[in-house]
Amino acid sequence: MTDRTVQGEPQSEQREHVDVGDIGYSKSLKARHINMIAIGGAIGTGLFLGAGGRLAQAGPALAIAYGVCGLFAFFVVRALGELILHRPSSGAFVSYAREFMGEKGAFVAGWMYFLNWATTGIADITAISLYAHYWSLFSPIPQWVLALVALVAVLALNLVSVKLFGEMEFWFAIIKVGALVVFMVIGIGLLVMSHPIGGTVPGPQLIFDHGGVLPNGLVPLILVIQGIVFAYAAVELVGVAAGETENPAKVMPKAINSIMWRIGIFYVGSVILLSMLLPWNAYQKGESPFVTVLSQLGIPAAGDVMNLVVLTAAMSSLNSGLYSTGRILRSMAAAGSAPKFTGLMNRNQVPYGGILLTGAVCVLGVGLNYVVPAGAFEIVLNFAAVAIISTWGMIMLCHLLFVRKSKTGAVSRPTYRLPGSPVTQIVTIAFLLGVVVLMWFDVPAGRVTLYCIPLIAAALVIGWFGVRKRVDTAKALEEAGERF
Repeated sequence: MTDRTVQGEPQSEQREHVDVGDIGYSKSLKARHINMIAIGGAIGTGLFLGAGGRLAQAGPALAIAYGVCGLFAFFVVRALGELILHRPSSGAFVSYAREFMGEKGAFVAGWMYFLNWATTGIADITAISLYAHYWSLFSPIPQWVLALVALVAVLALNLVSVKLFGEMEFWFAIIKVGALVVFMVIGIGLLVMSHPIGGTVPGPQLIFDHGGVLPNGLVPLILVIQGIVFAYAAVELVGVAAGETENPAKVMPKAINSIMWRIGIFYVGSVILLSMLLPWNAYQKGESPFVTVLSQLGIPAAGDVMNLVVLTAAMSSLNSGLYSTGRILRSMAAAGSAPKFTGLMNRNQVPYGGILLTGAVCVLGVGLNYVVPAGAFEIVLNFAAVAIISTWGMIMLCHLLFVRKSKTGAVSRPTYRLPGSPVTQIVTIAFLLGVVVLMWFDVPAGRVTLYCIPLIAAALVIGWFGVRKRVDTAKALEEAGERF
């Protein structure tokens, strides 16, 4: 690796890691893009659609579970933020894994993240086609056709420029946040006026009536935690975007710190509000809890509006997945651990090779929608679940190794830090392992997920032996001063 003496430190004691996969990017993402990417990563269909079924399962105490999981999600992104200020990189945690864990660590981190977004992309295009079928205009169109159209449209826009990606995420986030704010204003107004909703008078008493805060006991609350963790997936996207913004040291801390209070307001606040507007057992799986409230108020087109919002959330997720995997794969290609074509960039400085590879996997999802349209969503989520936990775990492990290395003087920690280190990292990793254990009790989807882990591990081992010679060659070329 290329080494530069850090001012005030002897070269033998402190060296700066340079990732050649970061060369060539434009710095087109502005502060408003980064802030909205941070919001968009924290707010998705897990809230708009999934909160209804979880309320029906766990009751009002769901707000506590959202708060706990949100705290760990914040620890993950705060740890990533410290690594970003140490060294901004479009390769994000893959680049940090390479620096602190070596090429094997980077290989595992990169391909697990690719698995996460490739399978999530399939889930997204499946969700988009299902949401589109809500409207009679699209009902006659086969699900696989809608999935293909959605993929082609988002893929084409993602290939144009990083600025266009930032603009799409900006407006996707505006729609999601705007919908939540409008609903919360309406809900608070109903509470203040004690306006009946479907014959029920809203108020704090609803939280404690109908069986109390834990109407079904503690076990259902614990079991929904794994679903909540997946709802927070994509908060780490802000780390990938850091490599394409002009002043990450100024922009990133503000964007990352805002994630915590946004989780508090939009997730915890929304669940508490929903629990005060209707009894917990008025909500149901498969229906947005916001639609449940608005429809009982008799508000026209409430279902249409919320369906548009969840459609937007799915489009945003697909857009983010194509963006992030393109950057991650380019970082890996520079090190020889991904196919060489995934490192190619177009004239607009977009790593189109990696984006196209992710898009190609999503095309398999189009086929899945054709063969098993009813089961496509659940099948791919099993793989995404393992990959998400792996990604978060790798981020915390990288940060733990980074802190240990800083104590030797090899690197310097920025002033923006993850509080409570090393306890915070260890507790977060233990929490993530606990989520894996909880999957066993989620029958059958969770157990299928666990059964897949040995297969994924075997694929990673085989893959590493397939690329290690190329990795050694790439390392030798970099040490000789050649550039990707």
